Amino acid sequence: MRRRDLLKSIAGISATWPLAARAQQCEPMRHIAVLMGGVESGDIEGQAEVAAFEDGLKQAGWNIGGNIEVVYHWPGAVLDRVRDAAKEIVDARPDLVVSRSTPATSVIINKGLPVVFVLVADPVGSGFIQSLVKPGGNITGFAVFETSVGGKWFELLKEAAPTVSRVALLFNPTTAPYADGYLRSAQAAAQKLGASVIPAPCRSTADIEAAFAARAREDAGGIIIINDTYLAEHRDVVIRLAARYLLPAIYPAPIWVPSGGLMAYAVDYLDILRRAANYVDLILKGAAITDLPVQLPTRFTLMLNLKTAKALGLTIPQTLQVAADEVIE
Repeated sequence: MRRRDLLKSIAGISATWPLAARAQQCEPMRHIAVLMGGVESGDIEGQAEVAAFEDGLKQAGWNIGGNIEVVYHWPGAVLDRVRDAAKEIVDARPDLVVSRSTPATSVIINKGLPVVFVLVADPVGSGFIQSLVKPGGNITGFAVFETSVGGKWFELLKEAAPTVSRVALLFNPTTAPYADGYLRSAQAAAQKLGASVIPAPCRSTADIEAAFAARAREDAGGIIIINDTYLAEHRDVVIRLAARYLLPAIYPAPIWVPSGGLMAYAVDYLDILRRAANYVDLILKGAAITDLPVQLPTRFTLMLNLKTAKALGLTIPQTLQVAADEVIE
């Protein structure tokens, strides 16, 4: 091939083949900040949520580290650290923020950044949005539970441990200001069955132990743990106390059961994180955040730990075992 023909051939290739590559090179990098609810070290559940979220982004066509950067912040449950992490995010001015949990969302809204929240207990009652259909402002996302689940938690606990009639609902008022809705729902369900549910606010590990000890001093005691970043961070303490005082307890997330918890009725957290990635994709591609309604969970799981049940002297009814999505022998 003559030199002139060779140059023409190269020019022709450069005019066609590199178009996609040049377009990708010119595509601006998008920046996402994720304000998590736990501490990165040892947070198995959090790491699984990260994997689900990133899988959702990849399914939508995003290349992490290529055309999108995702920076995670893991402040834990202490509100001052959550505020500090929020300030770092605001200073960095990302294109969008994903906030995981009610406390995380409370400190990042109204900062001039679009927010997609996940695993928020009561977004309307917490003042984050105007309504599920029309959130208003620069925020939308995915709620974790409706408050009526408090009644469901009590009913399932009662089915697993029929003698239970005096139940404490544990929560930290700082990290779970929405607890009252769950409490009222659980109390209404308990009253129908001649039982009672009392609030047990816990701001420290000493408070947690006192709540368990108080239930253990009475016959027919039980525990409800609601979705609360503080209690999740102290999961090992809670499970150890339930075993020590031989108290049946129900938990709000699947991660509690393999760790020794008796049972959990929970939202499918990983499904919510994948769905959140779809909202992020839509917003980054130009969708108006005000047009995206807040969504409620669509998938729930029931998990049982028969080994823990045996240690507590319980025989879980066969009907409950059949209904469970996962049973740990």
